[in-house]
Amino acid sequence: MSKLVAFAAIQGGYKVVSTAEGAFNKALETFSADTKIEFPNTGYYLPVIYSLTGMKVETIEDLRKPLEYARSLLPPHIKGKNHLPFLGPLLDAGMAAIFSYEIIEAIRILNEPDFYIHAEDPDIENGKLWVGPADDIVLRKRGVEFVDGSAPGFAAIVGAAPDPETAKMIVEDYQKRNLYIFCAANHNGQTVIEQLIEAGVQVGWNTRIVPFGPDISSAIFALGFANRAAMAFGGLEPGDYRKILMYNKERVFAFVNALGDIGTEWGCAAAGCVNWGFPTIADTDIPEILPTGICTYEHVVANIPHDEMVQKSVEVRGLKVQVADIDIPCAFGPAYEGERVRGDDLYCQAGAKTQATELCKMAELKEIEDGKVEVIGKDIPDMKEGDTFVLGIYVQIAGREFQTDFEPIMERQIHHLANYIQGIMHVGQRDIAWVRISKAAVEKGFTLKDIGIVLHAKYHQDFGKIVDKVQVTLYTDKKDVDALTERAKKEYRTRDERVEKMKDEDVETYYSCTLCQSFAPNHVCTISPERTGLCGAYNWMDCKAAFEINPTGPNQPIEKGECLDEKLGQWKGVNDFIYKASRGAVTHYNFYSMLHDPMTTCGCCECIAAMLPSCNGVMTVGRDYMGETPSGMKFTKLAGVMGGGASSPGFVGHSKFNITQGKFLVGDGGLLRMVWMPKVLKEELKERIEKRGADLGVPNLYDLIADETVGTTEEEILPWLEEKGHPALSMDPIVG
Repeated sequence: MSKLVAFAAIQGGYKVVSTAEGAFNKALETFSADTKIEFPNTGYYLPVIYSLTGMKVETIEDLRKPLEYARSLLPPHIKGKNHLPFLGPLLDAGMAAIFSYEIIEAIRILNEPDFYIHAEDPDIENGKLWVGPADDIVLRKRGVEFVDGSAPGFAAIVGAAPDPETAKMIVEDYQKRNLYIFCAANHNGQTVIEQLIEAGVQVGWNTRIVPFGPDISSAIFALGFANRAAMAFGGLEPGDYRKILMYNKERVFAFVNALGDIGTEWGCAAAGCVNWGFPTIADTDIPEILPTGICTYEHVVANIPHDEMVQKSVEVRGLKVQVADIDIPCAFGPAYEGERVRGDDLYCQAGAKTQATELCKMAELKEIEDGKVEVIGKDIPDMKEGDTFVLGIYVQIAGREFQTDFEPIMERQIHHLANYIQGIMHVGQRDIAWVRISKAAVEKGFTLKDIGIVLHAKYHQDFGKIVDKVQVTLYTDKKDVDALTERAKKEYRTRDERVEKMKDEDVETYYSCTLCQSFAPNHVCTISPERTGLCGAYNWMDCKAAFEINPTGPNQPIEKGECLDEKLGQWKGVNDFIYKASRGAVTHYNFYSMLHDPMTTCGCCECIAAMLPSCNGVMTVGRDYMGETPSGMKFTKLAGVMGGGASSPGFVGHSKFNITQGKFLVGDGGLLRMVWMPKVLKEELKERIEKRGADLGVPNLYDLIADETVGTTEEEILPWLEEKGHPALSMDPIVG
């Protein structure tokens, strides 16, 4: 290890700790010691400090202890000692700086509450570029992508490229590899984010280019995101620093790109990142740390040309990624899925105020021609800026292993795959799709035929086991789209009725989903016809099809076996499977109860139900509701209490759809126990709640469920429930 880089990093550590101490002392002079301090809308205190030390920072005074700890980590100023070619002192100094950066940012948020926008996207028009720390809703939403592999890792870029074109080249190369790009710091007053905006690149969580902040201290938000993922999805305990750091090294494939001159403050930040196994790759002539040790391969690599930066970074981190090579004029990949095409960017669109319909059907091998993509009607070159048009996308798939059950799964892929095209925005599915095409895409030569080219290529690439031929027809004439829509609606109705009518008793096989075990090692989700996956993405039919497509994947068949408890929903075969799949951590659980050994829950769940004893009922809350609940905990707090693969009596994770399925909490009294849910969730499920209530003999159940407009405590909602005559109040005691 270079003595020079060690000296610079250690000196930087002293400087950053002193800066944090100064900010702390000034905060004590400005505010009272018990003033609340936090990262807004997060349930992890100051997450790096909390995760690695267990220290809970809730007030300014609480900062004193981690500051003292950071100071204690600094190597002593003994001649020669802090120059030794060992990683230990360097790593300690780096960690001291990391803790101090988090304190500096927390005090900044206290002093300047409007500095960060605390949203998924920056407000560029009003000059609000920096989103600050990700709130817990973003963490859980984006964490799913790290679980399912669509986001294999992240590149933390600090500084700025020589020019906007170089910044765009590097970032778009990472996007093609499906990585997130976390940006912080500036070089000579310039940031990569400002360069990207100048180059016309959309930034924000939705495009995976996250503008955390303009200073090197803002890079702490990337490490905080990684550590929160370890606690939220991995079930790791705060204070267990060894497991959390190893978890990140082995599961969160991240690295640092330093663009510009690296001073002492950047140097100590890079040293701190090495503790996580995150190496630094720089474009300047800095001292290198090439021997392996903490990181998978090298720790610091210098002098990398910009056109080699991405490939070298991926190589040094040991990250395996695939770049889909599809012959269309626009860039392609999941990184573009969240890209928006706004009014000023829009060239033309289909859907919204016009009809846009999608249908996928199975075909016989001899009926279709593989790779045939046809546009019947006008294509983009025939349109002018501002046009709206009708659109029908008809996909025919033939395969010796293909089944009609696979049709809705493949049809749903149209949404994702069309969105993967840079400059194309796709919303909705079935007969309520909406496609917006940007000026930039049209300038590059995009046509509707390119959508068909993408579908053909990706269906073969991702579903090769069941797909032999793919033919795509795109319609833009009204008579053709109307005809396709009429046919499609009949198909949709048949599919829905088939799934809706299925009961758990109708099948002897359930399906597992262990997709989230990469983050929650003990969690095993079991999916039945009347209990969809916690994340809301998988139902029984989907899992059955997924197993057919990938027999060694996360969706495995489970023979129910002997029924051990019909009311609560427990089977011997399920117990045997989850015991093995959880490596002995979970011996059994019940499908239909939240009170008695409920199913394990991971951080990806759409909703969490909790018992409300005073109301003799239950509540549920979705992840998109940020307010208080009658349980006394927000969604983020609930997830922290019972996520990570635990079975927590009195709480259970579930999907939105599951709320109105026949077996929802039937062991505890079912949907009639539901006394509170957020208004937005209640309205989303209105028709289904009304139908299910009628089936249960309470046709006005929807009107009897309280929401936040009634109250957010049991004391506030109980009188209202009594006035309305909610059925839960006359049921057997929920506790007893």
